[in-house]
Amino acid sequence: MEQDAAQLAGHIDNGHIEFEGLPNTRDLGGMPAADGKRIRTHRLLRSGLLAPATRADLARLHDDYDLRLDIDLRTDEECAERPDPVAELPGLRFVHLPVFQEPAAGVSRSETDMDRVLAQVKRGEVEPAQLMITLYPNMLLSDEGITAYRTFFEEILACETGAVLWHCTAGKDRCGMASVLMETALGVPWEVIFADYMATNRFYGLAVVDGVPEDPFNGVDARYLNAAADAATREFGGMLGYIDRALGIGAGARAELKARYLV
Repeated sequence: MEQDAAQLAGHIDNGHIEFEGLPNTRDLGGMPAADGKRIRTHRLLRSGLLAPATRADLARLHDDYDLRLDIDLRTDEECAERPDPVAELPGLRFVHLPVFQEPAAGVSRSETDMDRVLAQVKRGEVEPAQLMITLYPNMLLSDEGITAYRTFFEEILACETGAVLWHCTAGKDRCGMASVLMETALGVPWEVIFADYMATNRFYGLAVVDGVPEDPFNGVDARYLNAAADAATREFGGMLGYIDRALGIGAGARAELKARYLV
């Protein structure tokens, strides 16, 4: 399905939720998906850090979205530094699924990790974009990543009512890959998946020059996602093959997801 840039941006912008303290939170609802259907609204949410949410934000998540499941993809250290406000959301189930635990330059956002990485960049020891290009395939192919993303699907399949939200710190890398995988499972066209991934730059107000964000750690670059897609294609024949063969989320589970989340 070929769509122009304006249509693609419209799909994503329509899903952006204007919260007071959460700049990169989106509802996947409305995206075109399999069999001419669209993703159901108010059911599948992606976000960055939840700690800055205001009382009004939390009330909206509870009252407007009936949020029932919070999947946190961050490391233990990140969670300890800025925990999710779980106690402020009655009836919420919290699941911690770290995509990795070891410090990962530019992706893990603990204070100590970012201080270390920025010092390395300043000394000219690392090139930020190349770090991210290397890290993206590892998120999919490492044992921790496979376990996290498999359980991500299993937890969502087990949550039969209300909305699900998944997040990391910036809502673009670990959360971005979770979103790519869910959208793939639901039959969203790749050009829409790609536009959703790249929209982080717009929602954070980052300038992009020749496809490269002004801040490689807080923005997204097509090369990052392409590195992950290439790895999935090389090892499993594509993202759908990765979901099926690496994660064990087969045709039956994907059919259940489509029945629940597509209209």
